[in-house]
Amino acid sequence: MAFELPSDLHPDCGPIAWMLGTWRGNGHGDYPTIEPYQFGQELIFTHDGRPFFHYMARSWVVDADGAKVRDDAIETGFLRALPGGKVELLLSHESGVVEIWIGEAEGGKLEIVTDAIGRTEGAPEVTGGKRLYGNVEGDLLYAYDLAAFGEALQPRTWARLQRA
Repeated sequence: MAFELPSDLHPDCGPIAWMLGTWRGNGHGDYPTIEPYQFGQELIFTHDGRPFFHYMARSWVVDADGAKVRDDAIETGFLRALPGGKVELLLSHESGVVEIWIGEAEGGKLEIVTDAIGRTEGAPEVTGGKRLYGNVEGDLLYAYDLAAFGEALQPRTWARLQRA
């Protein structure tokens, strides 16, 4: 699907402009504390001309045939673009975890790591993360590594999404 840059895109958003829009597809989840699973997912990046995107993601567990089994994770926040390709992601999860991510974007790639993590009393014990997003053959591919529950940083979810 063709993508056209919005005329009111803030110049600092250039390195992440390819992410704008709605993306849907499927992914895989795994971690030492859970059984491996597959999921469907939708990511939405919107903007209003200022130097940030609003971000929302939702996912649902699917069975071997791709049929929805149940709702899964929801996260929302702001992907802030700074001069020179620097980025900050302010992210809030339905699980009670809030995170600040920092990193860089260039050449169809966004790489971020956690800078700060907060959580409510009932939230999971998350201690770190790393995310890599890439524009590969027009699709959005990502990998999310997680450190939580006393486990070291390791792969948690990965997916391939198409522009909707």
